Amino acid sequence: MNPFELNVRHLRAVAAVVETGSISAAARVVNLTQPAITQGIAKLERQIGLSLFQRGPAGMAPTAAAMVLAPRVTAALRLMEARHATAAQISAFLALAAGGGYAAASARTGLSEPSLHRAVGDLSLTIGHPLVERRGRGVALTTRGAVVARRFRLGEAELKSAMSELALLEGREVGRITVGAMPLSRARLLPAAVTAFHVLHPEIDIAIIEGSHAELVGPLRDGELDLMVGALRPSTSDAEIVQTPLFEDRPVILARAGHPLAGIKTAISPRQMLAYPWITPAPGAPLRTQWQAMFEAVGAVAPSVPIECGSVIMIRQMLLQSDFLTLLSPDQVAVELEAGWLTKVADAPGDVSRTIGVTTRSDWRPTVLQRRFLDVLGEQAAIIAEDG
Repeated sequence: MNPFELNVRHLRAVAAVVETGSISAAARVVNLTQPAITQGIAKLERQIGLSLFQRGPAGMAPTAAAMVLAPRVTAALRLMEARHATAAQISAFLALAAGGGYAAASARTGLSEPSLHRAVGDLSLTIGHPLVERRGRGVALTTRGAVVARRFRLGEAELKSAMSELALLEGREVGRITVGAMPLSRARLLPAAVTAFHVLHPEIDIAIIEGSHAELVGPLRDGELDLMVGALRPSTSDAEIVQTPLFEDRPVILARAGHPLAGIKTAISPRQMLAYPWITPAPGAPLRTQWQAMFEAVGAVAPSVPIECGSVIMIRQMLLQSDFLTLLSPDQVAVELEAGWLTKVADAPGDVSRTIGVTTRSDWRPTVLQRRFLDVLGEQAAIIAEDG
């Protein structure tokens, strides 16, 4: 169910009744009449198929469904900061933000463009700021509009989590987990975790969005991703982001089979490290930092890098056709190593390692099934760490 098919004021009323313990007290909080709240709750119960309150002489006793729904609603409303916005206005604006224009939003929602114009215009008046501005022949979000869209997406994520948890009360596993896959997670950890989780929970959809940390952290902040998996940043002062380590990955120096350095029996020397060109990620990437630290460990100055690339597929092809060297995790090229196309030249000098883990929003409250996915990630990470 699309959470914005539900009336936002009715959802607010449910949270208020849970908090205050009575409809009369909730009516003062949400500025609705008692009959309107009663009717709104009854409609919500029909829509979600669950009873929210037990009516009795002592008042309104919340059911398990209400106890699941209320905190999610409270969090969503706090995030959205649009007390008087309607579900229709929010849906229209999110469709516009996602589609980039009224025509695309119309195609996404099935609503006419005039209806969308009206809903977004009314929302702008409600919020008190223009949310959209004309750019040439099209439209774009204003600075305020971009902030509002982000908050609405975070609120939507909370309400979707509520729908998933309500379904679980009925014994139904529904929902979607959206994972941002940074490069190192794609070779072994994430495929193993997704496969294992699907065996346990085949009804849960998992969407994997590939990208670098820079490409994925924005969607994570906006609620479009539930979590990111991959190399953690060495340090972050961002209070909105939480990093949870899973295991340490130790990259090695790799080259093509038959490379002049293939099969060296001793530790690689600075002269050998400087004798051949390197392919590394761009500056700022954790692996590039580790590559520089590797040269510092042997008292050498890191050379200039003729090719900067973060794509393992492209790096593999360039290694196969040249005498380039690179620094990668063996897991990322396990097939190529097993096939004998690539070879490990040497362990990286010094304490070269990357912490692999999970990145989430600090205010993210995972559902039961999302927690189970995190548990499976942890189990697979333990297997990788044990394999060494």
